[in-house]
Amino acid sequence: MTQKPPPQVHIETFGCQMNESDSELVRSMLKQEGFTFTPDRERADVVLVNTCAIRENAHNKIYAHLSELKGLKNQRPLVVGVLGCMAQNLKNELADKEPLVDILAGPDAYRQLPRLLSRALETQEQGFDQKGFALDLSEYETYEGVLPDRDSGVNAWITVMRGCDNFCSFCVVPYTRGRERSRSPEAVLTEARDAAARGFKQITLLGQNVNSYRHEDWDFAKLIRAVADTSGIDRVRFTSPHPKDFPPALIDAIATHPTICKHIHLPLQAGSDRILGLMERTYTAKDYLALVEHIRAVIPEIVLTTDIICGFCSESDEEFHDTRRMVEQVQFDSAYIFKYSERKNTIAARKFADDVPDRVKGSRVSTLVEIQRRITLERNRRYIGRDVEILVEGDATRSSTQGMGKTDGNITVVWDKGADPFEPGTVVTKRIFEASAATLYGE
Repeated sequence: MTQKPPPQVHIETFGCQMNESDSELVRSMLKQEGFTFTPDRERADVVLVNTCAIRENAHNKIYAHLSELKGLKNQRPLVVGVLGCMAQNLKNELADKEPLVDILAGPDAYRQLPRLLSRALETQEQGFDQKGFALDLSEYETYEGVLPDRDSGVNAWITVMRGCDNFCSFCVVPYTRGRERSRSPEAVLTEARDAAARGFKQITLLGQNVNSYRHEDWDFAKLIRAVADTSGIDRVRFTSPHPKDFPPALIDAIATHPTICKHIHLPLQAGSDRILGLMERTYTAKDYLALVEHIRAVIPEIVLTTDIICGFCSESDEEFHDTRRMVEQVQFDSAYIFKYSERKNTIAARKFADDVPDRVKGSRVSTLVEIQRRITLERNRRYIGRDVEILVEGDATRSSTQGMGKTDGNITVVWDKGADPFEPGTVVTKRIFEASAATLYGE
């Protein structure tokens, strides 16, 4: 009797680094139960879409993607699963309006996927669809004991905590990922050692509010130092922190430990105190500036990046100019700048009108992007004539004749490979001879 081949799964990941990390957990758990994975969705028995719910653009991309899968499912048997934040936040809409979706699983329910998928495949063979939903949020799930199934590369994502307790009024994360839970330091360090043994040279510690990590007498400063001490690891990064949780011990760890990268992504969101208050950000513009001043006094070489939202509910022209002035005063090395996008079930959606016209939001984004592009170019030009250490990642995006890597501050560097291409994971030194607003160019 011919043994039936194991089901093949194709997983596609949208959104943040946390989703990348979650997809690695999903692969690990499904492989343990006999599932195999394929990079070709045309050959897959199961297609899983790991989704993001942060902005409207992410939703639109995923709905367009589901439309493509609908055509594929009309041609042959196929189980389609939607995972992650969008599955959690829009469960009723997806269940009612997307009949092609067989499985919905939220971020805390991935241990149930082997059972849900096996049942869906079994019933499909019998000629009918059995939908499976697992959408309960957990106060305890941190996926302890699951080592991620990582793609090869230079960087390993390690999630140190899940969920968020901040309840910023614009953000859907507390409703899609639940409350904060920190993993044990032993589990994090086991994962770090495993990543080093597999040849990864950089670790990025993840959390929705990573610097609020707490486990018994461990805080985030103690944890990141311990991870940075892992043999075989050249660099350690982290994202994303909240300005309210930045104790001196963490700043000192970044300043003094040679393996911890001199880069902090510090979300600002807005420069107006009234708007920050409506956003429930719990700090003022003055507080933020004082933190930046302290960080730069302790770590003069720090690379600072940020997130900014334009056109939040009731934001006036003058309040937007407050943000503009903050950007010019702080001189960020780079910034992610977005239009406000109302999310269902958030505090802002319940309490405030999304009343800034879309064209005004777009104009404000364009203004800030141009200001930040100029600032980034000026700051990048400071590296011209300097030698910088680069962790090689591979070929440049636009040319296989060029190598690409990142500085300690996470700035992209490209160079002509010539006769010495350097292997990914190698730390090399390059002298910078030119700079753009996006890239440094090494000799």
